[in-house]
Formats: sequence, C-alpha cells, structure tokens
Amino acid sequence: MEKGAISAGDPQTAAAGAEILEQGGNAVDAAVAAAFTSFVAETTLVNISGGGIALVIDSQSERDVVFDFFSDMPRGAYTPAADFRQIMIDFGPEQQAFQIGRASVAVPGAVAGLCRMAQVYGTFDLPALLAPAIRLAQAGTVMNEAQHYIYMLLQPIFQATPGIAAIYAPGDRLYQPGERIPLPALGRTLEELARRGPDYFYCGELGQAIVSDQQAHGGLVTAADMAAYEVYEHTPIALDYREHTVMLPPPSSSGGVLVAFALKLMAGQEPAAFAHNGVEHLRLLSEIMRLTNLARADWDALTGPVDERIAWFLSDEHLNRYHSRLNDLLAGAPAPVEPSFVPGPEDTTHISVVDGAGLLVSITTSAGENAGYVVGDTGVCLNNMLGEADLHPQGFHRWPPGTRLNTMMTPTVVVKDKHPVLAVGSGGSNRIRSAILQVLSNVIDFDLPVDAAVNAPRIHFEAGLLQAEGGISQAAIDGLRARGYVVNQWPDRNMFFGGAHAVGFQAGRLVPAGDVRRGGSVALVQ
Repeated sequence: MEKGAISAGDPQTAAAGAEILEQGGNAVDAAVAAAFTSFVAETTLVNISGGGIALVIDSQSERDVVFDFFSDMPRGAYTPAADFRQIMIDFGPEQQAFQIGRASVAVPGAVAGLCRMAQVYGTFDLPALLAPAIRLAQAGTVMNEAQHYIYMLLQPIFQATPGIAAIYAPGDRLYQPGERIPLPALGRTLEELARRGPDYFYCGELGQAIVSDQQAHGGLVTAADMAAYEVYEHTPIALDYREHTVMLPPPSSSGGVLVAFALKLMAGQEPAAFAHNGVEHLRLLSEIMRLTNLARADWDALTGPVDERIAWFLSDEHLNRYHSRLNDLLAGAPAPVEPSFVPGPEDTTHISVVDGAGLLVSITTSAGENAGYVVGDTGVCLNNMLGEADLHPQGFHRWPPGTRLNTMMTPTVVVKDKHPVLAVGSGGSNRIRSAILQVLSNVIDFDLPVDAAVNAPRIHFEAGLLQAEGGISQAAIDGLRARGYVVNQWPDRNMFFGGAHAVGFQAGRLVPAGDVRRGGSVALVQ
C-alpha cells in the first residue's frame, strides 16, 4: 500500500509533501509542509501572509473538519493618508486594476491555520514541517514556466518599492525560467517561526515588525488584529450526488455553497447520456453555470445564521424553480440576463494530499497578488486582499472590523461508502467553481481517470459569454454558436480555466493528477 500521494502547483511544493510522507508523516503533515514550501516555491503566486481554506476528511474515524483561515478586515481606520494605490496589470486582451500598498493588507491567516492543522491532526513538530521550506529559501527557488508567466504579469507589483524590487528584479534584471530566486531573509524568518511557533508571527518580533510597518506607512492592521486572529473550525457541507458524498466548505467560502447548488442542478439531469464535451453536454454545463450565477444573488442577499442560510439555499423549495428554469433553457427558452461580477484574486494555489490510512486533505491558499513591499529585513511580503474588488462588493474598506472576508476557494473531497474517492481544489477566481464542477462530473458522471478528468478541456460561462478552452472540438463550438451562444474560443489550455490539482483512487490505488494549466506536479510515495 502506498504511503500517500500529493498533487500541487510546483515540483518543489510536491517534493516537500512527499518528503514528509516518506518520513512517515500523515496527509496533514505533508499538506502543511507543502503549503509552507509553496510560499517559497510559488513565491509569485502566494506568500506567508495570505489566507486559506482547508478540508480534512478522515475516512477511518469520520472526524471531518474545515479549517477556515482566510483573512480578516483590520481594525485600523482608513484615512486619506493611507498607503493604497492602484496599479494596472496587462493581461493582453484586457487590463485589470488592483490596489496595493499597506492599506491593501488584510489580517493574515495562513500561519495560524497551518499551525492549527498540524496541532489537531499532525504527527510531526513544526521544525520538521518547516524544514523543506527553509532549505528551499536558503538555496533559492527555481522558477518554472507557470510561475514565470505570473512573475512577468505582476512586474508592476514586483517593482513597486525598492525593497521588493531588490528581491524580484535586482539591478533591474528580471529572472528567467529555470533560474533560482534567492530568499535568504525569508529563510531566516522561517527558521525563527519553526523555533518559536505561530506566536512569533502574530505577537512576537515578526508580528511587531508587521504592525510597526503598518503604523508608520499608512496601513490598517493593528496589534489587536494580530492578537485576536482566530482559525475557525467548521463541519463540511455534505452533499449526496449519485451514490457519492461530496464534502465542501461553508462560508467564508461562497464557492462551497455555489458548487453544491450547481451539483444539485446537475443531479436532476443525465450528463453521461451525452457525448463528453459534445454540444449537448456543453449546453447543460453552460446553463447550470448561468443559473448558478443568477442564484449567487440569492445567496448574497441572505442574512441570519450560516447553517440556516445554507439549508434554505440548498433546499428543494429554493431549487425547484431553478430546476424548472434549467429544463426550459435546455428546451430553447430565452436566456435571462445574468449579473456581471468583478474578477477575484487570480493568484491562488491548491494542494491535495491523501495518505495510505485514508486521510484526505484539500487546501487552497491565496495572498491576492502581493501588496508590493517587504517588511523590513524579514523577507516577508504581505497580501493585498483589501485591494481585491471582488472581495469588497460594497466598496473598499467597508467591511466591519474583524469581519472574515468571503472567498471563492472551494477545496473539495469526495467519498463513497466511507471510502475515499477524490481530493481536489483549484485556483482561478470565479473559474474555481466551474473547474471543480467539471472535474467532479468527469469523475462521477463520466468515470474518467483522474488525470483525464483534471486535464480535459473546460468551459466557463459568465455574463452571457461562453469561454471554450483549446481542445474542445470545432464541431462542438460550431454547434453551440448555431444554438445562439456567444463563444470565445481559446487556442490552447490556459490558467484562466483554473488549476485543479487532485489525488484520487483508481482500482484501489492512489493516483495523483496535476493540472497542466498551472504547473501541476505530483508525487506518489510507495
């Protein structure tokens, strides 16, 4: 029997998790080590000051927990002197605005969340779990093609201040794929964290340095924010879908309830009756995505206790009219106008780990893009979650202090008859939901092997536009256009459509699958 398997967004991240599995650690140990290593290996995507959501499913004991360590709204008051400025990122076909600076920083949750996971489920101590990340920071992380793509896009951020430019563009020279980015200061900080634990980050010298920098340069995060940060532990949403149980995170993940809603719509149909990625299959996916976007407004309007909101949103009472609308749309009824949503953070990464004892971990983290500066000589860059328009629908800096921000992160686990089937999650803003929906359906409805399920071409439907990834047949594209869909046809696979790194079971064996769109890398430990 295998010791375990891991799928992640970089070979160095996957190797860190595999190292811990080799040493006898469990899936949580491996996931925590890999996540800390990702803050070095995937430094252009994520950093130690971000936040995340993790789903831990123990198929032996049924001790299942969602660890919510996403970012909080700080207590400091926004003033005209705040360090909050707009930069533009050129994506080619379009430009997108982001806000960076000290006042774009939300209260960090990643360190608290990963340490809490290790405390509750892990078997290794913190120095052992941080050892791979420390070694990599000291040696320098090797930039792969996927990381380099993001690195080039985010140059306005990586050169926003002299401190961050000294790391990511020393002497105005840009790194090339295959080169190492040395991060010695971050390595020293990780060594201190390993010795002193999470208090060092929140209340100790590092926390004090973060707060002092915030106070001196127009930030909002206070010492009280850092001291009060709390990791929430929830029961997963458990959804029955074609003899499987799909486990999803509740809020602060909005993605979890929206994926559950989409699966309930899918359950009333028979996607496997159609050719996979044929016209009728893609129409069904598109209309479910359309209706889920419409239902998002229902969800956003709900108030009251979270459990009651979830129960109503996923109830037959609420869903029945959407089932009827879906049938009408598939029969050719005029399509309703759906809302347009501001894109959320693209810079998200995911790790899936399963061990031989049946412990499954699905963990997604993000730091937005990057706030564009470094805290003193610590090597620590901070998040810009307060500069992400999608996280602030009422306008920037409007959330009440201490509020946990919402996220589309949707780490997911599937079991059947208490046996593990799949751990999966994705980066990609609103496309997280469509990526996970398609991977789940590919595995459960179409019985595709895990790698094929993850890397099959995908679509995304939003605001009346059907995005069709390279690999979908021209006949299917033509058929969709003939039925009135506006289709944007992509030439190749693209990270726009997410990065669904997964570990599944096939014929009783562990099978990791990395998403080629986002540098997917895997390791199987015998």
